[in-house]
Amino acid sequence: MSLFDDLSFSKIGEILTYNPSEPMLFSSGLFFFLFCFFAVFYIALRKHTLARIVYVTLFSLYFYYKSSGLWFGLLVFTATSDFLIARIMELMDTRWKKKLLVTLSLCINLGMLSYFKYTNFLIDIGNAFLREIGILFSYEPWMALESVHYDIFLPVGISFFTFQSISYVIDVYRGRITPLHRWIDYVFYVSFFPQLVAGPIVRARDFIPQIYRNPVVTREEFGEGLFLIICGLFKKCVISDYISLNFVDRVFDAPTLYTGVENLLGVYGYTLQIYCDFSGYSDMAIGIALLLGFRFNINFDSPYQSATITEFWRRWHISLSSWLKDYLYISLGGNRKGKWRTYLNLMLTMLLGGLWHGASVRFILWGALHGVALAIHKAVMAAFPSFKKVGEEMVPWRRVVGVLFTFHIVAFGWIFFRAESMEKACEMLSQIVTNFHPEVFTQFVVGYKGVFTLMVLGYLFHFVPKRWENYLQQGVTQAPLVVQATLLALAILVVVQFKSAGVQPFIYFQF
Repeated sequence: MSLFDDLSFSKIGEILTYNPSEPMLFSSGLFFFLFCFFAVFYIALRKHTLARIVYVTLFSLYFYYKSSGLWFGLLVFTATSDFLIARIMELMDTRWKKKLLVTLSLCINLGMLSYFKYTNFLIDIGNAFLREIGILFSYEPWMALESVHYDIFLPVGISFFTFQSISYVIDVYRGRITPLHRWIDYVFYVSFFPQLVAGPIVRARDFIPQIYRNPVVTREEFGEGLFLIICGLFKKCVISDYISLNFVDRVFDAPTLYTGVENLLGVYGYTLQIYCDFSGYSDMAIGIALLLGFRFNINFDSPYQSATITEFWRRWHISLSSWLKDYLYISLGGNRKGKWRTYLNLMLTMLLGGLWHGASVRFILWGALHGVALAIHKAVMAAFPSFKKVGEEMVPWRRVVGVLFTFHIVAFGWIFFRAESMEKACEMLSQIVTNFHPEVFTQFVVGYKGVFTLMVLGYLFHFVPKRWENYLQQGVTQAPLVVQATLLALAILVVVQFKSAGVQPFIYFQF
């Protein structure tokens, strides 16, 4: 074997093994080639159910290995423990025994999640508490305590697959589904690669029946899947990455170096960036799953068109908001125990939703803001029945005002969500309030032509009527295969032109 061959195999080995700096992304060339190779054997196995399940599961585990290395074993452990708990639950004849098993599942999943995501946060809280006690009682050992941060690796998407697994166990307990009898089927459900690392969170009762059907993809479904993938690539690789690297990140990293108007535009930029980044991933995940014969529910529905904060949470990250509603809000009592308990349940649900996103006071404040806004909106609807009207039922001027108000409430919350610290968030707000300088806007337009153009295009595309999007999707769906292939090639060409030098992971990989 020649040196050239040695180098070739060595390079291939490096590409196919886990690299922490280059996680597997839907928008990468490596995924495109691997998926094409995967699809050939997937099609060949479409009539062999068990072989297809094993094959997809192995590819999914490899996909997760390329995202988190050997931590794919954690995914297998989660799937195995909840599969066994559900199977044992089926054998139990009393409700209290089943409750114990649900509690066991929650302890395993939430305990694991707490360790990886919240250990350092809890240590900081404990040390701060002990320092205050030490100051109060003049106890120097506690007064001198310093925060110690452990270097704990956060497996990609751990929050998504644990929540998905928890929902399965709870649904078995509630009698909504019967437990699976084959371990490999459950691992397939938990690890299915399109939605594995950043959602959407797929319910077992929606997904599992599709496992056993032969994956037949109609022409309409193929066109729809292709349309979603192209949209996702454009949102993520063109709009989100470009405005992030060339403007938004700079402003959030050093707010005091920019005027108030630039800080405000940075907030508007991040508001668009996080939507394009996350909905772009969801579009690609749903599109790829559709090409494999699986249909997921929509995860984003033009959320910034919402006229109320309640409507926003019906349109934003729908799989998470519905999960929080079904498994947390309703479990706390929902709206069945009086209005004040309803407001409290909303606050607790959103506080925990904020904490789910990250172990930081910033995320708790973000959750609290949305909890308060939801409670206020519910109180207003109770006091003024006309406010219950939604969508086309609303008076046009009221809807316009509602959209503008809701958008800015959401954008205000994104400041805390994105800022690296509370200090940075306060600096940004201070610049916007005290150092605005609107005359700088024209300089921004001239100096950041590309960023400004993409921001305008991004918001225009977001606010177009839904029927326009449906017409465009229908046009792609009904186009000849040659035209569809040309559109995909053009999308890839545009992505390559906008591609940055470094890998830009999806924002929600960190959750």
